[in-house]
Amino acid sequence: MDPEPSEGTPAAELSQSDLLRWSEALAGIARTGLAFTESLYERERYVEVLHVAAEIRAAAGTSSDGSPVVTAETVEQWMKLVETGPAGYVTPKVAVGAVVGNDRGELLLIQRSDSGIWLYPTGWADIGYSPSEVAVKEVREETGIEIEVERLIGVFDGFRLGFTRIPLYSLIFLCRAVGGELSSHPLETLDAGWFAPGDLPHPVAGVDHWGPHVFAALRGEDVDVLYDLPRERIWNSDQESPG
Repeated sequence: MDPEPSEGTPAAELSQSDLLRWSEALAGIARTGLAFTESLYERERYVEVLHVAAEIRAAAGTSSDGSPVVTAETVEQWMKLVETGPAGYVTPKVAVGAVVGNDRGELLLIQRSDSGIWLYPTGWADIGYSPSEVAVKEVREETGIEIEVERLIGVFDGFRLGFTRIPLYSLIFLCRAVGGELSSHPLETLDAGWFAPGDLPHPVAGVDHWGPHVFAALRGEDVDVLYDLPRERIWNSDQESPG
């Protein structure tokens, strides 16, 4: 992941992830404002902010799904996501991941069909399920393995860490396999398997960040919940953010 640019960093040195992060942050502020304000004047200003955010995204080169950027369509898509009241407050999406170990200390990984990248089983948080229930469901659906959830061991900002182009928080549960037969989901996964720490497939998304923590937990070590520490300067500004 590219380091955070310091104050005064030339624009040419800004990374694509910086531009995408700023674009999503501005768009989120504007969409939240549109959801709550009834002032026509303020709505015009928020729509203008959406256009600025779209221009920043265009400067990054691709949209969130990797396709070419058309700023007018980007703004139109963002406007369709605006709701009224508290439901309109824009927040990151929530994903749930399961790090599953077996009796040999191996980790269950799946190769995602959308990218070919390897990762522990993970999926969006579904309404009507608790986070731990989502973990059980995703592992069963993607690998055929039945698990027992032991505890939460990680909370990551996937967007900030560069794991995804979609703003999301990922909840990671430590789990233990208790049954089932290993079988890859025909649509969501290309492959699935058990891997020892020194024999991981390539590439595994973000393993340098979470790998040591996860394998320590699988060995039975008493690890805390791994989370992203607050940065000293979040937006490269000495000005405190409101709220």
